[in-house]
Formats: sequence, C-alpha cells, structure tokens
Amino acid sequence: MTWEFVHEIGRKIIHLTILIVLALFFTIKNRSGEQAALLFLVGVLIIFLILEYSRLELKLKLPFFHQFIRPKEQYRVYGVVFFLTSTIICFAAFDTPIALAALLMTTFGDMMAAIIGNKYGTTMLFRSKTVVGFGAELLTNLAVAVAISLMFTINIYVPIIMAFAATITETMVDELDDNLIVPVVSGFIGQILIFLI
Repeated sequence: MTWEFVHEIGRKIIHLTILIVLALFFTIKNRSGEQAALLFLVGVLIIFLILEYSRLELKLKLPFFHQFIRPKEQYRVYGVVFFLTSTIICFAAFDTPIALAALLMTTFGDMMAAIIGNKYGTTMLFRSKTVVGFGAELLTNLAVAVAISLMFTINIYVPIIMAFAATITETMVDELDDNLIVPVVSGFIGQILIFLI
C-alpha cells in the first residue's frame, strides 16, 4: 500500500466519526427535543471552527488532524466543517429519513469511491474520478437507500433517486467541497420528491 492510500483510509476513518455525532444527535433529540439536538450540532461545529481558526489564522499545527489534511485543504477549511454544516442544514430542512439518507450516502459513498477508486481505478470518468470509484459509490449509495427504506416508511424510489443524485454530484464536484454539496443536493431532491409523491 502506498502512503497516499494509507492517508486516504485514515481520512475516511475520521469521516466515520460522523456516526458518533449522529448517534448523539438522536439521543439528545429523543431526550430534549430537536432544537437541543441542533444546538448540540452547532456547538460541535463551533469547536471545529475554533480548531480551523487555530490552524488557518494562527498557523498552528494540530497534532492529529494535520497528518490527514489533503494538500488542497492545507490552506482552506477542512471538510469536517462543511460536513457538520450540511448535517445541520439536513436535519433542519429535511424529514429525518431524507436527512439520514443524504448524510449516510455522503459518508459511505464517498468513502467507498475514494478507497476503491484509488486502489483499483484506472479508467478515468471525469477529472480525477474513476469508473470503478463511481460504481463503488453508486452501489454503496443504493445499499444505503435500501436500508433507509426498510428502516422508515418511505417510498423506495425516493432514496434510490437520491443515491443517483449523490453519486453524480460527487463525481461532478472537484473544487467545491463534496461534504456540503452532496448531502444538500441529494437531500433537497429527496425532500422535493416526498412532496410530489
């Protein structure tokens, strides 16, 4: 394994910490209500904004996160800030199944696309994205769609269309942060479909 591949796996493992944040969000929501849970997410976001201020404005090297920052993120805001922002938007604007589907597709779909695409992808699809990575992400997002439709009373076609929207959006985006655009776009499409169906 190359050092870059090991770093990519490390970056994606950090992204899995969103599952802990989601578990805490639902625990707080069940005990204290949705506003308290959203305030918790905003509090976590503020912590990361302070860390980013220390890294970007004060030029401090943060011991753990510094080694997992991509070269393109070295002088701009780290993806976790965008992911937390999109998490707040999703839970504030979308129904719970839609928000959860959008966030889980972003987490697992992106992870599988990066790991499998970097390891096995040779045929380029669009910019730095490979056909293998696209396929891995789509299959992962479809698996999330099926899981969400089984967990919630939701028309299976809604999360399936979201899976395609998330995968296509992820593939088309290079400079914009996918942690923000993918869940917001796929969640928006899913919520509109809920209204229409």
